Amino acid sequence: MSATSTSQRPDLEQAPVDTDRKIVRHQVVVVGGGTAGISVAARLTNGWFNRTDVAIIDPAKDHFYQPAWTLVGGGAFNLSATRRDEAAVIPARAKWYPTAVTEFDPEHNRIYTQDGTIIEYDFLVVAAGIQLNWHAIKGLEESLGEGGVCSNYSYQTVGSTWDSIRNFQGGTAIFTHPATPIKCGGAPQKICYLAEEHFRKSGVRDKSRVIFAIAAPELFAVEKYRKVLETVAQRQGVEVLLDHELVAVSSDTKEAIFRRKADGEEVSINYDMIHVTPPQGPPKFIAQSPLADAAGWVDVDRHTLQHVRYPNVFGLGDCANLPTSKTGAAIRKQAPVAAANLRAALLDQPLPARYDGYTSCPLVTGYGKLVLAEFGYDKQPSETFPFDQGKERWSMWLLKKYLLPVLYWQGMLKGRA
Repeated sequence: MSATSTSQRPDLEQAPVDTDRKIVRHQVVVVGGGTAGISVAARLTNGWFNRTDVAIIDPAKDHFYQPAWTLVGGGAFNLSATRRDEAAVIPARAKWYPTAVTEFDPEHNRIYTQDGTIIEYDFLVVAAGIQLNWHAIKGLEESLGEGGVCSNYSYQTVGSTWDSIRNFQGGTAIFTHPATPIKCGGAPQKICYLAEEHFRKSGVRDKSRVIFAIAAPELFAVEKYRKVLETVAQRQGVEVLLDHELVAVSSDTKEAIFRRKADGEEVSINYDMIHVTPPQGPPKFIAQSPLADAAGWVDVDRHTLQHVRYPNVFGLGDCANLPTSKTGAAIRKQAPVAAANLRAALLDQPLPARYDGYTSCPLVTGYGKLVLAEFGYDKQPSETFPFDQGKERWSMWLLKKYLLPVLYWQGMLKGRA
């Protein structure tokens, strides 16, 4: 961590980095300093009388508000406003280990870290996010950020999306959605609709072909919102290719290679611009651990968030095998459940809280237009506001652009919302 970052938080207790096999112990260890990990840690350490001993393990120097990257890619949000120093969001009463986990040993309540420290725990919270597998698409890593190949899925590449959109002079623009679970299932479509509208405003739409290729049989998992998105795509003249999975990008020939799910055949489409959502999966150090299910995700009870084999382990956020969309809104509902149940477990009491699978996808359908999709495990709408959220609304656009970032930085990360 840089001196500048730590100087912003003189009260931050940073664990010593030691190359020896030093053994330390904490009451609760949280693996992951992203949205889920910080939210739970804040809830466990808030309050004058709350003296839970909490440690956070995460090597990241930066903390990002990733839901705004769609708007950044569409030229409607400042990229720098999505980043803060990790040191600035660590709860004051938590001890931070700025290192990576290399191995879980849940049989002995131990974690091994990259800096050589062994960290023992009474309880463990795994909230390590999701891994972006850029390498899973042939040719993508070497092409990204150049020649019209762009992606909103990292701080380093999101700027290339806006550059590609605003400099587009016509031709074929492709937007992709992979077969794997991803952060915010609606995000790949949102940038497509923003780009299409910008093409209209810049006068190049009449000489452009806009394609949305998704490796699924439908645009969205919830029928009410799927119908809205189908209407939006038709209205904006977006060509939807269902069951088309991107497998390769050739920057030399400007070809995108898709595999059709129906027959396994490969289809080549030439592009002038392509926005790629990379395949995603569980972090490798989790997938290869005893905590993982067969697919590599943290294996937890879908309601209590307690591990199914290790009762002193809890998991939440993108790395958990919860059958719901992986969003920050889902974490906002999971964090209080995990914190409440962990507090009860610390006292050897029954777990009182339950998570119903709630998640939310703010579906941007254009500049100043948004459909706020909210639903649970049953894939039925679970809406917050006293109006039909299946309609595009300017008010919901304002919610996403102005209110949700404040709720995130000042509410969720401080254990208040």
